[in-house]
Amino acid sequence: MDFNVEYSNHVMDSFEFESGRILDNVNVEYWVDGTPKYDDDGNIVNAVVYLPTLKGGNSILAKSHDIIYRHDDDYFFIKITSLGAPNSCSPSSTGLMHNFPHYTLKDRVNFKRQFLEEKFNIKNVKGLIGEGVGGFEVYTWACEYPDEMDFIITLNSTFKTCGYRYVLLNVADAIVDSSDDFYEEGYSVSLSKMIVAIARLLFAGYFPKNIFEELSNDEIDVLMEDYVDEALFMDVHDFKSRNDCLLEYDVSEKLENIKAKALVMGFSEFLFFNAESDVLPLTDLIKDLKIALFDEKMSFYDENDYSDVASEIISFLSEFK
Repeated sequence: MDFNVEYSNHVMDSFEFESGRILDNVNVEYWVDGTPKYDDDGNIVNAVVYLPTLKGGNSILAKSHDIIYRHDDDYFFIKITSLGAPNSCSPSSTGLMHNFPHYTLKDRVNFKRQFLEEKFNIKNVKGLIGEGVGGFEVYTWACEYPDEMDFIITLNSTFKTCGYRYVLLNVADAIVDSSDDFYEEGYSVSLSKMIVAIARLLFAGYFPKNIFEELSNDEIDVLMEDYVDEALFMDVHDFKSRNDCLLEYDVSEKLENIKAKALVMGFSEFLFFNAESDVLPLTDLIKDLKIALFDEKMSFYDENDYSDVASEIISFLSEFK
């Protein structure tokens, strides 16, 4: 399986936000892989929803997909581009820019739930797999709608925005608010420069700490420029709406609602992820929980296959066949 596949689109007649705002003709980008299985009533019973991280090519989960799929082709995998992302319904894709409705993590979940029911008549999924920010949606979905899935899997994710993550997102928000051009019509050069500066700020959190210890400053510059290049294609209005959403994220008081069996995985070397605060507290809050933490060093120079992550997921999925 490869995330770099051809996507399809579905247009929902309308979508209502928690705020009460309603948008019409709402686009949803998605892809599917695998073969659906049906029960006697014609319902798909093997749907697994991927909820991706923001890191694109640096996603550990994406690099594990081929291994997972070769061993577990019994599932119908669905990846849905989130509400607020440019290829689905977002400030930039709708042209609403700063007038786009404020949305929450629950809105992002409801966006996917409505799509699944409209497109595939799916009201309950087999499971959810999310990395990073995608894991935010997994936790939210499992907390708000605990009867809609059998299992959840998260990787390098957490149940609330706090600490180091909160500081960086807060600073990024302040940078956007400092611009007089944000609320103007059109797109200025200063806004393009601003989003690149924000990408540089957030850059460090998406790589293992040891990578920076083994690189020279010149090598870090190269790595940073490759990462920041992606920001040239990011609309600041899309970023701002998503950042506002993430700043509010906190399901810590609802974790006890989760009924699904959970596999929570993490790499201790990532700055945006802290096992002590993001995983260990879950042992007292999620009833059926397995934790897998990985401490091995990762190299910038060697291609990591992340087979240990894939093996954990494969073993976990085998319990649901």
